[in-house]
Amino acid sequence: MNPALQIAAMSAALLGGAVVALGVFVGNPFAEAPAYRLRPYDAPTVAMGEAVYARNCASCHGARLEGQPNWKQRDASGRLPAPPHDASGHTWHHPDEVLFQITKYGVARSAGLQSYESSMPIYDGVLSDAEIVAVLSWIKAQWPPNIRAKHDSINQTAAR
Repeated sequence: MNPALQIAAMSAALLGGAVVALGVFVGNPFAEAPAYRLRPYDAPTVAMGEAVYARNCASCHGARLEGQPNWKQRDASGRLPAPPHDASGHTWHHPDEVLFQITKYGVARSAGLQSYESSMPIYDGVLSDAEIVAVLSWIKAQWPPNIRAKHDSINQTAAR
């Protein structure tokens, strides 16, 4: 065989092996992201999310993601006030899939709790999956870079 062809064949074999190894250790880099994956760097998604947030979320969670006062203490009805979605809250402590499930189906169903009561509306049938991803992407886009990086790490751990 021609030496140039041998080098080309060996290079192709090595590249193919590297792609397989990458897929084993990191996951398939060519696989489509799950539908619930947030996209805080996608400008059209974030713009849609800002509008959805203003219409559906800001009245409780605040225009600046600040949440309601005393959000860690139950109110007179026994329910927790709306938490902040900024870096001071706990939203970023949950992976994308959990945030999506809570928004779409509510805390009780998402966590498998029978008697948990929440003032958080269930958005299944109210918002589309794309709108839910958009609003959560807009929220994440507001976090400082270090919080986004921590959230990305939480997502990586959850995907294992």
